[in-house]
Amino acid sequence: MEKVKKKLAKSIMHDIISLVFIAIGAAMAAAALEIFLIPNSIIDGGLTGISIILNKLFGGSLSLFVLFLNIPFLIIGYKQMGKRFVVKASFAMIIFTYLLNTFHSVEEVTDDILLATVYGGLLLGIGVGLVIKFGACLDGTEIIAILVSKSSSASVGQVVLFLNIFIYGCAVFVFGPDRALYSLLTYFITFKIIDMVSEGMDQVKAATIITDKSETISAEILKRMGRNVTILSGEGLMTHPEKTVLYVVITRLELPELREIVQEADVSSFVAISDVSEVIGQHIKKVPNPK
Repeated sequence: MEKVKKKLAKSIMHDIISLVFIAIGAAMAAAALEIFLIPNSIIDGGLTGISIILNKLFGGSLSLFVLFLNIPFLIIGYKQMGKRFVVKASFAMIIFTYLLNTFHSVEEVTDDILLATVYGGLLLGIGVGLVIKFGACLDGTEIIAILVSKSSSASVGQVVLFLNIFIYGCAVFVFGPDRALYSLLTYFITFKIIDMVSEGMDQVKAATIITDKSETISAEILKRMGRNVTILSGEGLMTHPEKTVLYVVITRLELPELREIVQEADVSSFVAISDVSEVIGQHIKKVPNPK
């Protein structure tokens, strides 16, 4: 009983810490947009970029555009990514949209376009990276990309890049070609910083897990993540004990959930996470959740 209480307390503390860092990341992203980028007519990519364009064309509240554009993809995400992800993503987006309004009245830091591009991109990348690292997202574009990639030969990264190129192309007609080019530069800066902060910008990851609790971990991966697991047999070089090796391919958004499953089941497990440059076949598709 005491062990169960400690495990529950640890899980609650983990969730609280995750939400705190998600809130910090969302705050940094909102500040980057409102005090660096938007005052200088520089836009972000994804649904946030579309929201900035719509706000420029029709006026109104930017935060409402961001919120309402993301709601349908949160609903889709519930079916594809699970309840835990959607709860965290919803929390992140609520904080993000609220602080967009709060920072809107704050005076811009600089009107130098290059400084705004560089420092806005850095701050935005750190903020989004923190949100992703702790298991959430601020934009429904990645959910769209995951869904499209499952029904086509395009990777998630290729879909995101194509969507953003289209958005920045539209920005040419709204903000002018120079601002669209600065926005594109901001995107590449942000992209690189997210990579550094979240340690998982590659869209697909392969996890190799060596554990004595293979049945428990594989069952939890299938139940909570909907991912099939390949089970292999191995042998240690020094002591020659038989080992069970689990191999699973996941998206980078699912990496925090996988870490949590392994830690809950067996803290002595050895886990190696590697980048996957290409997936051929159906390995990344989810399988039906067993009843």
